[in-house]
Amino acid sequence: MLARNIIEEAIIEETTKKPIYQRILLKLGGEAIAGPEGFGIDPKRAEGLAGEIQHVRELGVQTAIVIGAGNLWRGRDGIARGMEQATADYMGMLGTVMNSMALMDALERSGIVTRVMSALEMRAVAEPYIRRRAIRHLEKGRVVILGGGTGNPYFSTDTAAALRAMEIDADIVIKATRVDGVYDADPEIDPDAKRFDRLTYIEALNRRLQVMDSTAISLCMENALPIIVLSMWKMDNLIKAVMGEPVGTLITE
Repeated sequence: MLARNIIEEAIIEETTKKPIYQRILLKLGGEAIAGPEGFGIDPKRAEGLAGEIQHVRELGVQTAIVIGAGNLWRGRDGIARGMEQATADYMGMLGTVMNSMALMDALERSGIVTRVMSALEMRAVAEPYIRRRAIRHLEKGRVVILGGGTGNPYFSTDTAAALRAMEIDADIVIKATRVDGVYDADPEIDPDAKRFDRLTYIEALNRRLQVMDSTAISLCMENALPIIVLSMWKMDNLIKAVMGEPVGTLITE
């Protein structure tokens, strides 16, 4: 009888669990929807990603997304060959809008109402980014994909994610990468690399761990906005994160 009561209590607890975050900013790299070689756009990869996001939306979590463009264009390569950084950065911003549209298509084919908003004005394909309008979309249960970076050169999509997260009053920035957290060395190169479960903003900055660029981390630190770094390729990692389960690396004060 006692065992039965314990099981029933466990079932009740499991079914009444609620997300600890009500509004998140999900930062994705362009490789999240890239083809097998890490370049281009693979609609099947985008569909898989849409499925993970759909699970989070079903929990009632308001979701905004910033996606990079490394699968289409890497500005540093252009700069290394003599291109002006501003030109290279604007090309990268255009790439983020292309990725945003591809992800929007996958989400809407999954039945999720989605809006793409761009910091670069291109009304034929995306709404202009207006803070209050973005918040209204989220309140109506729509997924909002924020393309075009900050709209300014010299700022990364990491910085755009931190900035937009604060503007829309997100509870947390979740950065999805190829690895399952922050390491003291590149785990894809060094098999002895140590993963951190928790870090402070100052530790992340001082160790130069390249989780996000220093501007993005500093913005989060100044506004006490926590960051979780996790692997998007491990099923249910995103759900575990919004439910408050330990996953990846948490960066806080």
